[in-house]
Parts: sequence; structure tokens; C-alpha cells
Amino acid sequence: METLHPGTALRRKVEARRGLMVPGAANALAARVIEQLGFEAVYLSGAGLTNTFYGLPDLGFVGLADIAQHTAAIRDAVALPIIVDADTGFGNALNVRHSVRTLERAGANAIQLEDQASPKKCGHFEGKALVPTQEMAGKVRAAVDARLHPDFLVIARTDAATVEGIDAAIARAVAYAEAGADLTFVEAPESLDALRRIPREIACPQLVNVVIGGKTPTLAASDFSAMGFGMVLYANAALQGAVHGMQQALQALQRDGRLDESSGLVATFAERQALVRKSAFDALERRYA
Repeated sequence: METLHPGTALRRKVEARRGLMVPGAANALAARVIEQLGFEAVYLSGAGLTNTFYGLPDLGFVGLADIAQHTAAIRDAVALPIIVDADTGFGNALNVRHSVRTLERAGANAIQLEDQASPKKCGHFEGKALVPTQEMAGKVRAAVDARLHPDFLVIARTDAATVEGIDAAIARAVAYAEAGADLTFVEAPESLDALRRIPREIACPQLVNVVIGGKTPTLAASDFSAMGFGMVLYANAALQGAVHGMQQALQALQRDGRLDESSGLVATFAERQALVRKSAFDALERRYA
């Protein structure tokens, strides 16, 4: 049976335009959960990393070294294709080239770049500013030229929908596709009509990002698939679920003065050790003793 390169497998799934559902991970442990549950790819979320690593909002506080470190950790933890949120590419087109080389070496199979001016903001925040279309197109060309594996995917995101309107956002995405982007990503469309237009009016496969509580309508994956989206991203569903779970467990501890496995509020000790493959390290320890 043929074993596909993770990037090749990801490209084929996205080009099928059947709404591949991809959860985001803020760390390697979350990526392990995503793989364990049977998802077919994982997304390293810049917002999730900023929230969990620094306890800060998604306002451009992480850098390339942070992203590369966590990409490498996730690559060691899972075999899934990894899509990496690289914000604006950390500078101009030359910086984008360096970012692609760095992140591909760290284990990424796809990189997402956006057309915000630095410092960027979460796509569902107000007050964003954009770089000119041609500047972003140059970054896309630099990313395409920099990749080593032909199936390393370049995803070009535009935040123009909430700044200049959906017509401008689609026009920008078309320009980025013409510059060589494998997928484009119109962030934060706010209506069903806008969502339907995106895969219909842009030739390359499209990504839709469902931010729970954000601007984009929350639909079933089957609905996005029927519209023709290649990927349905839930960038921070796992993070929001984890925060809720921590609050529930710790509130019970605070209220009752105790917390055990029978509460149903925590994973068991055995489940936690299985997730981090403790038994495999026990076997290695015996081997090298």
C-alpha cells in the first residue's frame, strides 16, 4: 500500500473540495488528541499559541522562533499533515522566504500567510489594516519559490472582507491565487451569500475558518462541502473546549474540596499516560537498561 507524503495527502484531500475538517492545536498534546480522534490534519493556531503560551490576545506577539519550536514539537508528536499559521510571514517577501524554509524544516506541510499590516490582529477583531495587494502577491510568490517539497501548500489569507468588503476580499484572493497560492482563505465573511460566492468565484480550493463566537456563520461541515470548500478550519475549538473543561474541573475542586476520576470532569491518570505514550518510553527504558 502506497504511503503518501503528508503534504501530498493533504493536497489531494483539499483539492477534492469536500470540506476536509481540520481542528487547530495550540500545542503538541492537543495535536495528539486530534490525531487520536481520527482527524486527518492538524492546524497550528497562532491565536491559540499566543493565548496558551503567553496568556495574551492574538495581536502579533509570537515570532518565527515560537512558531518553529511548536511546529517541531507537533511534528514529533503526530504523523498528520501540519498546517502552520505564520501570520504575515514576519516581514517582507524575503522574510517570508526564510519563514517557509524554517517551518518546512521544522515539519510543516503547509503555511498560511495573511495580508494584514504588521502587527497583525485576530481576523475577527476590529481595527485591522492591510498591505497593498501587490505586496501580498509578492509574498505569495516568495513562499512558492522557497518551498522544497512540491506539495508543501501555500495558503494565502485575506482579511479584506471586514476592512474593504467582500468584493475586495474576493478580488484580492483571486490575485493571490494567480500569484501561485494553492489555497486562498477569505477570513470572516459575515453572511451565507458571501460564503457561497467564495468557492464559486475563486478558481483554487478555498478554506473557511469557523471561529466559535466569531463573525462567520457556523454551519455543518456538510454544508461547507456542498458549497465547494476544500477545508473547514476550527482553529480554536480545542482550546475553547479545554478552557471550559479546566473551569469546570477547578470550580468543582474549589466548591467540594476534592476532585477524583469518578467526577467525570477529568481524564483518568491512565488516559493521560496513554496520550503521551508512557508505555513506549517504559519499553525504551527496559531496552537500554
